[in-house]
Formats: sequence, structure tokens, C-alpha cells
Amino acid sequence: MGFYEVWVRSNRYHGNEALTYSSQQQLSAGAIVRVPMQRETVPGVVTKVVSKPKFATKPISFMYDLPAVPTTLLRLTDWLRAYYPAPLGIVAQQLIPAGLLEDSKIIAAKSSSAPSTKLPPLTNEQSDVLQKIDHSDTYLLHGKTGSGKTRIYSELAQRSLTDGKSALILTPEISLTSQLVNRFKAIFGEQVVLLHSQLTPKERREAWLKLLGASEPLVVIGPRSALFSPLKNIGLIVLDESHEPAYKQEQAPHYHASRVAAQLRNLHDATLVLGSATPSIGDYFLAEQKDKPILTLTQLAQQTSDLPSETTIIDLKDRSFFTRTAHLSTPLISAMQEALARGEQSLLYLNRRGTARTILCENCGWQALCPHCDLPLTYHGDAHELRCHVCNYHQPSPSVCPECKHTDILFKTIGTKAIVDEVQRLFPNARVARFDTDNLKAERFEQQFDAIHAGEVDILVGTQLIAKGLDLPRLSVLGIVAADSSLQMPDFTASERTYQLLTQVLGRVGRGHVASHTFIQTYQPDNPILQAAVSGDWDSFYTTELQERKLFNFPPYTNLLKLTVRRASFKAAEKAAQEFASKLQKSGLKIIIDGPAPAFHEKLVGKYQWQLIVKSAQRSELLKVIKLLPTNWSYDIDPIDLL
Repeated sequence: MGFYEVWVRSNRYHGNEALTYSSQQQLSAGAIVRVPMQRETVPGVVTKVVSKPKFATKPISFMYDLPAVPTTLLRLTDWLRAYYPAPLGIVAQQLIPAGLLEDSKIIAAKSSSAPSTKLPPLTNEQSDVLQKIDHSDTYLLHGKTGSGKTRIYSELAQRSLTDGKSALILTPEISLTSQLVNRFKAIFGEQVVLLHSQLTPKERREAWLKLLGASEPLVVIGPRSALFSPLKNIGLIVLDESHEPAYKQEQAPHYHASRVAAQLRNLHDATLVLGSATPSIGDYFLAEQKDKPILTLTQLAQQTSDLPSETTIIDLKDRSFFTRTAHLSTPLISAMQEALARGEQSLLYLNRRGTARTILCENCGWQALCPHCDLPLTYHGDAHELRCHVCNYHQPSPSVCPECKHTDILFKTIGTKAIVDEVQRLFPNARVARFDTDNLKAERFEQQFDAIHAGEVDILVGTQLIAKGLDLPRLSVLGIVAADSSLQMPDFTASERTYQLLTQVLGRVGRGHVASHTFIQTYQPDNPILQAAVSGDWDSFYTTELQERKLFNFPPYTNLLKLTVRRASFKAAEKAAQEFASKLQKSGLKIIIDGPAPAFHEKLVGKYQWQLIVKSAQRSELLKVIKLLPTNWSYDIDPIDLL
């Protein structure tokens, strides 16, 4: 009789320690099993052999005839539960995705020669970058849009496979996987494995089991969850568009893919590449502090000197530009009409995050900001007040602009559906498609990519889902409907996200395929963030943003913990938040507490939410705060925003 500690995969297990079971069969760490827990049996992974405990144990119900989960993956998951605390039953879900054990037949990896696709020659810049990636380390690849970062990834993947090691290529959005998979399959054929949550259960099961049983190196492409692929020998990890918020898990465990990737790199002694045209402030700062290589690509991979790329900024306050619709300027509409006549595509971009109510003056562009946090204030119609969702500063809603005394204070937003309605009215014969999170499965971008790439859609309307990583050769007109909408978000990352999103969407045109014209509609044409994005001035933006973060004590100069309490009434939530804030003040921990304040989404699923923001120079102090949390509180350590 042997005794084994097992990590059970179950939402119902809220403990932090492995459970002990017995078995007549000899097992080793990584064995995949089913074990009894309460009135059901659940999947689990054996983590180690232990001596006979003093208490009675239940026998393991079933042992799967599968290879063991790699030791490196067990070590990664063990690190995860310490760095991003969460119940063990939830952490174990990273090891065994749902439904993968219903049919546990191993899918043999096909050993086929790669297609003989001729890749474009490397540019001088690309060759220089590849020469500098000459040993296992973390590299930040800062390459402008269209500079050929994917070409770098394919060369590095080839190196890894040649060395007998697998490559892991991560993308922030599932919608971007189609383009990457097509490119990599053209090079590596059946060695490429796609793994993401929108595959059918059978497809996901077959892909995961193929990785578990692989004896040859593979190229795995997927979102952040692919970090927990059962690969045994990894030589390369790439985070494409590494700045994207989608790399942060919103549910427990609240991990960030870049931190997990760094730990996975250490376990495999692999090469990690963080690639982006707009690196995150935190990643860039950390690379500088740790003296990690920062590699740059400044030139387009496809050089064409005879194709002009023009940019026009439209002041939304000047309504003479809007003679045909309320939201699309006349010059933009004319350019779209000309593109249709040439058989080219237009893209209209409206930031998904611009759904919060904006408070600004339509006459002079004044914006309501918190005097304590320098963050946009949010309008609350029920109380007719402006409120900061970090420090709880509030003031009555102004009836006139405090700067110019004009009465045209703007309190409205628009969405992609409204833009589609206007486009269809203006261009009744055009083929129009909308892409945002409201799409049905068959309408999603990844399902329509081939048709869009072939020019079967004339006008694309969408959110950030289509703002990044895409190379559309027929795209000649880009319209940014409300360039400063994300600046209105009451969060310390608003400036960074605005710069990133504008830079990414501007990179969809001017890539050397066709002549292009971009129209940027904004209430603040002289805004320095917008100007920096248009001119591609990363250095000035980065320097200014760091100064702001340091002044107001935000990352990367401190660590953050967001604590949220939900109660049936507003008063109950407020009282609970105030009581715990008082307890923390007396705890003696080296922390700074902002709030409590109502959460940005003040009422959710019938309950009221209040939150505390805890800051500390030492991340370990925040882990101590988590241990002090009362029941029915939630927490997010290292949050990417405070909304």
C-alpha cells in the first residue's frame, strides 16, 4: 500500500494543502488520477509519495494510462500558488483543463517534414536582432508595427526545434491565432499545435493529449493558458503583443502571463522574448533595472518608398467637419468612398473601453480629473456627482466648464453598433462587418479572417480586437472614431492604454501594401499622448509616464493589491470595507491604503461593491494582507487596472 499527495481539480476544494490518498498500485509524481472527494470523484495529479498518515485515507479511484505530467509543470504550478495565492482546487485547474480526460487516448504526433515554404529574406535589422539573441535569457523586443517581429519568432522557433526543443508562441487574443497558425504551419507543418478555449472539447482534448505524449519537439500556439501545456522540453517562449491586458487572468489565480513565462523560462533554461511595438511600462522599466537586453526594430520589413501614408487629425469640437453624420467626419467618409471605388478596405476603430461616461467640455476640451490621483472622474447620475474610484474624492457635477464657463459639458458615449448603422446608411451597397465581444461564434474575427484577408469585406468596424497584430494588405483607410475615449477611464493605466491602442491601430496601415490615409477624430488634438502616438515618440511618452507614476505612487514604483467586498446593500458594503480598512491600519504592515471607495462597477449581479487599494514597496506585505482577509472578500494582486 502506497500513500500519495494529490492536487485535486475541483472548485469545491478551497483548501491550500494537497490531499492524501492510498493506492495498491505504485505511482510516481505527475500521475493523472481520479479520487473521491465528498460525494463525487474528481481528477487530480499525484505530486509526491508520502509515508502513511495518522488518519484514515480513501483509495485512489482510477489511474489513467497516460504519461506523467512533466515535473517542470508541477514545479511551475507550485510556484504559481505561492506567488498568486488561490485555493488549490482552482490552481490545479491549470494542470488539467476541463473535459480533457473524458477520452484519454494519446494522439501520436505526426513526424512529417515541414513544408518547403520560402520565407522572405531577413532585413539587416532582423539579422542584427537574431545575432544578439545568442543565449538563454529574457529579451524585450521593441519593434514598430510592420517591422517583422513574427519573422524573428519563426527563426527562433526553427533554432529551438533544431536543438530538439519545443517552442511556445503566445498571443493575447484568440482572434489573432488564425494568422499566426497559418504562418507557422506554412513553415513547420504538423509540428504546429493550436491550443485555446474556443476549440471544440474534442479538439482541445486531442491537442492536449498530443502534447502530453509528444516525443518530438513541437510549436504550440495559444493564449496565456498555453503556458501550462504539458511540454517536457521548452527552448523558446514568445509573448507576442506582450503589453496586452489579456495576458492577465481575471479569475483566480490572478496570474500575469509575463511573470509565469519568466518562471517557466527559468525552469527550462529557455529563451523568453517579450515582443511589442508598445511595451508595457512595467516590462520596460524592469528590463532596464535588471539590465536585460532591449532589442529594437525601427524599420518596416517591407520597404516601399513610393506608397504614401498620410494622417489627418479631425477636431471633434469643430462640428463643420460633421455635415453628414454625427460621428464620422466628412473627409473620412469621402476617403472611404474612394477606397470602395478602388476595391480597397476601410477600418473604423472605436475603443471598447470607451463605454464609461466621459466628462469633458465640448467647447475647450477640459476634462474632469481627481486632484489627488490625477485620474478621470466618473459621473454618477443618481447622485449627480463626479467621483474618483481610487481615493473616493467626489464633487458635484458642474453645470458649466470651470475653464471657459461654457455650458456644453459632454456626458455621452457611442458604440460600434451605432457606427455600423451609420456606415450602412452611408454605403448601402458596401459589405460591412463588425467585430467586438458581442459577436456570435460564427461571426468572430478568427472565423472570418480568410474572407477579410481576401477582400470580401469592404468596411470593418470594431474594437481593439482588430486593432493589433493584423496584416491586411487591402486596407487603405483607417478611421479612429474617438481617439481620446480611453483617456476618460478613471485609472492610472489610462494614458498607457491610450498610447498603446492608438499606436497599435495606427500600425494597421502604412505597412507597405497600398497607399493609406488615417483620420484621427479627437476632442483634444493637442494632447501630448495622442501626439506621441502619431509621431511614434516612445521615449518622450515613457519618460513622462514614469514621472507621473512616481509622483502618485503607482507601479512600477510600488506593488498593488485590489480588495473587493460585495454585500446586499450599499451601506453593508461600505461598513465592511471601512472595518477592514481600520483593521489594516492597525496591523503594523508596511502598506499604504487608498479608500475605501465604491468600485467602478458599483452594483454587480444585484450586490454592491466597495474596494480598497493597498500599496507596498514589498510584495510580501501584500501576501500578508491576503491572509488577513475576511470571508466573502475577493482580491487581485498585481492588478493591471483598478476598475
